[in-house]
Amino acid sequence: MKVGLTYDLRSRYLSMGYSREETAEFDKEDTIFGIENALLSLGFETERIGNIDDLVHYLSKGNRCDIVFNFSEGMHGFAREAQVPALLDAYRIPYTFSDPMVLSLTLHKGMTKRVIQTMGFQTPEFAVINRTDEIADVKIPYPLFVKPVAEGTSKGIGKASIVNSFEELRCSCLSLLLKYKQPVLVEKFLSGREFTIGVLGTGKDARVAGVMEIIHLKNSKVNIYSYYKKENYLEYIDYKILTDDLAIKGSEMALNIYTQLGCRDGGRVDFRLDENGVINFLEINPLAGLNPIHSDLPIMWRKQGLEYEQLISAIIMSAVKRCKDKGKKQTLIDVEEPLAVENER
Repeated sequence: MKVGLTYDLRSRYLSMGYSREETAEFDKEDTIFGIENALLSLGFETERIGNIDDLVHYLSKGNRCDIVFNFSEGMHGFAREAQVPALLDAYRIPYTFSDPMVLSLTLHKGMTKRVIQTMGFQTPEFAVINRTDEIADVKIPYPLFVKPVAEGTSKGIGKASIVNSFEELRCSCLSLLLKYKQPVLVEKFLSGREFTIGVLGTGKDARVAGVMEIIHLKNSKVNIYSYYKKENYLEYIDYKILTDDLAIKGSEMALNIYTQLGCRDGGRVDFRLDENGVINFLEINPLAGLNPIHSDLPIMWRKQGLEYEQLISAIIMSAVKRCKDKGKKQTLIDVEEPLAVENER
């Protein structure tokens, strides 16, 4: 089975003049190498395609593959993560992870929280600021937490994200509106423990892959999981696998949210406790980072004594299974064939 790889290579965008922060969500060569090597070790044939521009060129030349392992983040717009999947849908080419509807919804944190509320899950009180004149309308008690509404990898999150007065709120919102050219999410700041939960699979086959607490070390002046701390996690962050009652309750919530939103193959759900110890949904990432060393999901996986290749296998096998279940057998050959070839080598 030939697996195409779609991704955004960070060095390529840096060479085009984009900044390190603008390209923070994009992948380094070691991520692409890690995923490709894992797929090869499982017996798949791979073909590197690249970003959406490369995919357009690839398809226009009549090239095809059996399935795409998609981890392209996209560059512009609320639907940037959905652009590659939408194009693949148009060509009826199966791919890993969620569909365009899920990816468009979940990238916008405000819209996602509105949907989560209708499901009956607890999430911090929030407001979405689209214009500067809306800042004065925020009536949520301080302290508040402020971040761009549609960024990942903690872009736009730093010391100024926690605000304790209207003047601080105004300054932070103005700065983010100007810099990111998108609405700002303002929510009640939660002071409790923070943890992330990995989920693998699709629908009735979905299962929790682990619960990991994010612990800020003593040299962390502010207990927020910022872009800077993610880039320097060995210095500021410790990670702990949880198996207690909190993990059990959080796992149930994560699995319900993941499946009800229609996420597929793999992802992460982030939570934080409020001052009363109540679990609150923060956000969901249906296109979680897959760097073998630095990304949260692989860290969680590794801390449980599991191999990176097993994680990639779980993701691709979930995609293969659900595509076969939908009657696409004419596109996907029996997955046992490449594995059998590998065993004969």
